[in-house]
Amino acid sequence: MALPLIELLGSCSWHSTNELPDVLVTGLTSDSRETGSGMVFVALAGLRVDGHQYIGQAAANGCAAVLVEAGHGVDLACCGSVPIIEVDDSRLALAELAAAFYGFPAKDMVLIGITGTNGKTTSTYLLESIIRESGGNPGVIGTINYRYNSKEFPAPFTTPEPILLQKMLFDMATAGVSHVIMETSSHALVQKRVAGLEFDVALFTNLSRDHLDFHGSMEAYFEAKKLLFKQLKPHGYGAVVVVDNIDASWGERLLEELKAGRSNAKDIDYKVISCGLNAQLDINASQINYGIFGTTAQLDVMGTTLAIKSDLPGEFNLKNIIGAVAVAAALRIDLKYVEMGLKNAGRIPGRLERIGAHAPKKLEGSYPAVFVDYAHTPDALKNVLRTLKELCRHRVFVVFGCGGDRDQGKRYLMGQVAGKLADGVIITADNSRSESTTLIMAEIERGVKATGQTCCFTIADRREAIARAITLADTEDVVLVAGKGHENYQINRAGKVFFDDRQEVEKLLKV
Repeated sequence: MALPLIELLGSCSWHSTNELPDVLVTGLTSDSRETGSGMVFVALAGLRVDGHQYIGQAAANGCAAVLVEAGHGVDLACCGSVPIIEVDDSRLALAELAAAFYGFPAKDMVLIGITGTNGKTTSTYLLESIIRESGGNPGVIGTINYRYNSKEFPAPFTTPEPILLQKMLFDMATAGVSHVIMETSSHALVQKRVAGLEFDVALFTNLSRDHLDFHGSMEAYFEAKKLLFKQLKPHGYGAVVVVDNIDASWGERLLEELKAGRSNAKDIDYKVISCGLNAQLDINASQINYGIFGTTAQLDVMGTTLAIKSDLPGEFNLKNIIGAVAVAAALRIDLKYVEMGLKNAGRIPGRLERIGAHAPKKLEGSYPAVFVDYAHTPDALKNVLRTLKELCRHRVFVVFGCGGDRDQGKRYLMGQVAGKLADGVIITADNSRSESTTLIMAEIERGVKATGQTCCFTIADRREAIARAITLADTEDVVLVAGKGHENYQINRAGKVFFDDRQEVEKLLKV
């Protein structure tokens, strides 16, 4: 794949003091180590490293051009005769250039963006199943992996950087994908990874404390999530908002702002759809029955009744289901396919996933029920623990930790949640990164002990911590191993090592 440099630059606003050569661009990169003949190096100012410091290296490697952001005051003389292209925003330019380089691959596919603190991944699996049942060919870009046509690729980021994102969209379009379901993280939105894309549908699942080390405040976090809805097609299918509480919630606020913006803009005619458990919403639920192995309910889908059955347990999962149904309604998918899609979606990896559920019957009555879940925020942990407390017959034990080099304030809060809702708490390691695992556990423990919880252990070895929880529990109890979900690694000062909660539980249960 190659594109004339001047043609490629037609996708963004730029200027240059050099005369641009008549060359074919064979690739884009923001990593100077990857530069070479035919490559354009885009200098990005990151949180820890500023790419502008490496423009000389990129030029020395023989790149076709260097793109820099105005105002960085770098010495451009180090680039020699390599053309220097200056833009106002290099992150925006990178996204625009990547889309142009791959021929704007998303233009003929239906693009569905999902944002929110929790529930994004579950929503992608539900929508993937619904779209497949309706005859579509879905592709997914999300936290667990990137997948389409039975192919799966590892996901370095929930929402990839622009070059990888546009390459993945190009590959999907080439393979005949009709719908792309994309988790759009707040980091990706702020960093303009999805800039230039226009979404047919956008879904907001919820908002609770997370990533405040990056955003600084809940208000800034909310503003980041709202950016997705600014990229909706004016004549797209719709904006879907899950409302947790009709009186006061981030969802309610977003809903009001979207409706106001739509009424004040003559060129916008997409629907704004509210959904949740409240009967006043466009799509809501009644006759709800929660069980440890699934949920049944009757949905009112804008005046039409839909009976649903899902393997996903708990109220928070019902909200995820309702959000997916609302997106399907926006896409005008026949409800018979929605019903089939929900029924056949199956388990979501690492999302309240029961380990050993399909093991030989001899396990029944021999071990506690053990669930692995990705919950790594106070709200997510609260939702999962409440669900298990409501559904299990006896006690609930929880094993969890908190990540290092991330929002420290949530550690005490998660400790409080665990102390209040669990019958026993085992605090352990979870991606401590450069921080001390002992200190992180101590911050969590303060929150647990503030609740008066006396059954609390701190065990740094995660394998040992999981074993302790299963040993403490009897056959009628439930054990929740939280925080890692589908992830199969631990990161600490020594580096990254393989570790999979699900495999460890299977070994202990002798599945």
